[in-house]
This record gives sequence, C-alpha cells and structure tokens, in this order.
Amino acid sequence: MTDKPPPPTPYSERPEWSDVTPLAQYEKANPLAPILYTEEYKDATGYLRAVVQSGEKSERVLQLTEHVIRLNPAHYSAWQYRYETVVALDWPLDVEMTLMDELADKFLKTYQVWHHRRLLIMCIGLSAAGRELGYIKQILAQDEKNYHTWSHRQWLLAFFNDEGLWAGELDFIDTMVNRDLRNNSAWHHRFFVVFQSGVREGEEDRERIVRRELVYVKQHISLAPNNASAWNYLRGLLDFNKLPLATITPFVKLYTAPLPAAAKDIVDVDNPPPGQGAELPCVAAVEFLADIREEERNVDEAETLWRSLADELDTIRKKYWEYRIAQARSV
Repeated sequence: MTDKPPPPTPYSERPEWSDVTPLAQYEKANPLAPILYTEEYKDATGYLRAVVQSGEKSERVLQLTEHVIRLNPAHYSAWQYRYETVVALDWPLDVEMTLMDELADKFLKTYQVWHHRRLLIMCIGLSAAGRELGYIKQILAQDEKNYHTWSHRQWLLAFFNDEGLWAGELDFIDTMVNRDLRNNSAWHHRFFVVFQSGVREGEEDRERIVRRELVYVKQHISLAPNNASAWNYLRGLLDFNKLPLATITPFVKLYTAPLPAAAKDIVDVDNPPPGQGAELPCVAAVEFLADIREEERNVDEAETLWRSLADELDTIRKKYWEYRIAQARSV
C-alpha cells in the first residue's frame, strides 16, 4: 500500500512568498451555508487573490495558478489569470500545451480546460491544428461521447477552415460510427461537417451529396433499426435540404411492420430493408410515418399510427402521443 504524499508547504511558510499578504475570501459574519474549503485550498486561493489584486505576472504566479487549478479545475478566474500571465511572460506555448495535455486527460469534462486550450491554439496558429486533431482523436478513444471534446473539434475545424484539416473528417466519422452506431455525438458531427460548415471543394453538387447521405443513413438504420441517432440524422437531412418527409415513404414503411417470416436478404441501396432479427415495428419509423401522413394532411391515418404508439408500442410516452393527436385535430 502506497502512502499518500505529504501536503505541500503552505504559501504562508514559503520564504519566496513572504512579500505577499494573502487575501481571505469575503464572507458575511455568519454565512448561512459556508463552503468547507480545505486549508490547502484556502491558503492557495488567498495568495491568488493577492497577486490578482497586485497585477503580478511571473513564473511563480504560473506555479500558483497550476496549484489552484489542480485543486479546482473549474476555477475560471485562475484559468483566466494564468492565460494573461502566459501571454505577458511570452511563456513557451509548447510547454503550456504539454501541461494542458495532462490536465485535459485528467479533467476531461471540465469546460475551462478546453477553453484554455482554445486560447493557446489561437496564439500558436494553424501549425497547432493537425496535432490537436490527433490529440482529440486520442481523447475520444477514452470517452467517445464527451461533449467538450466534440465541441472543441468543431471549433478547431471551423476556426481555421483549412482544406487539409477537413480532408479526413468523413473517414474519421465513419470510424467512430462503425465503432458505435448509436454514438449521437458522431452523428451530430457528421451533420455539422456535411451540412453546417460550408461547401468544400468537390462537394459543390449538393444533390449528389444529399443522395450520398441518404444512402449512408439508410444503410445504418438497416443495421440497427431502433437507433434514434440515425433516425434523427435522417430527419435533419430532409429538413435542412427542404425535402418533404414523404421523400422516403417507401423506406420508412419497411420498418413499421413485423418482418415477414419468409423474408429474404434483399440488396436495395435506395431502400435497404431491416436485417433478420430486427425488432419491429420500429417506434421511430412509426412516428416518422405518422408525421408523413400529417404532412400530407391525412390526419385519420396519422392518428391511427399515434394511437398505436400510445397504446402498444411506446406506452411510456402515452401522454405525448395523445397530445400529438389532440394538436392535429385542433388545426
């Protein structure tokens, strides 16, 4: 069994900090719910407040802010003052990025870590972007759905908007989706890359791109019919390109009824059927078909489909389906 390392020497006992008088956090005389900070944290933040007040920017301030950040990685004031100090000292940014690699890995779900990385990359420029994509890939291997990491990747691509950075993005997404068909973050990122981030060289023919994406998402639905992420992507694709839901009626209907016992594997790129063993009817498909019928103003058939969801297929959302019926009838 390994003993815990001893706590660091308080700043109040360090000779190199003897010229600084710490500032305690202001609290009322009898706070209703006092926060029980550790003595180490109160000591470090007391000195942080003091250097912020004096405006000191030095290497010891970098050490102090790192200490505070390790104790509380969400301390946004410590992060902000650290960034200001890095800039003021012209601190080596590669050294700072190495530290951020460690802290991002340790505090993966803390927004402030990623924001600081973003500020550093803006200072370094495009030369840092390729390395950063590789680092993000490494982090996503640990947590494939981490919001901050995906958001950081989208910012990086959009900020530099460099063809070389965009070039391998669809292949990267394919890898992530194939690893987990239900990775909603990967599907969202695909929508961002294909439709929300401009038109890149070779993708000017948007009708071709839409056909490509329809084939892509349909094939993935056929592999996992009850994957909500793929159905949401399909809806978004049609909506963004102002296509009626009825565009894909033949495909949707394949997933709204039980698979025939004598069904055989069929190769149909436009309308790939569900594979053997698929759990049908698919709730998402029945909802989709109901929305198609509502779009066509066939409220009776839409109501029948919503009623099947409320009473049989998706009873946990019974009140919602009844609300849909009432809304359709009130128009």
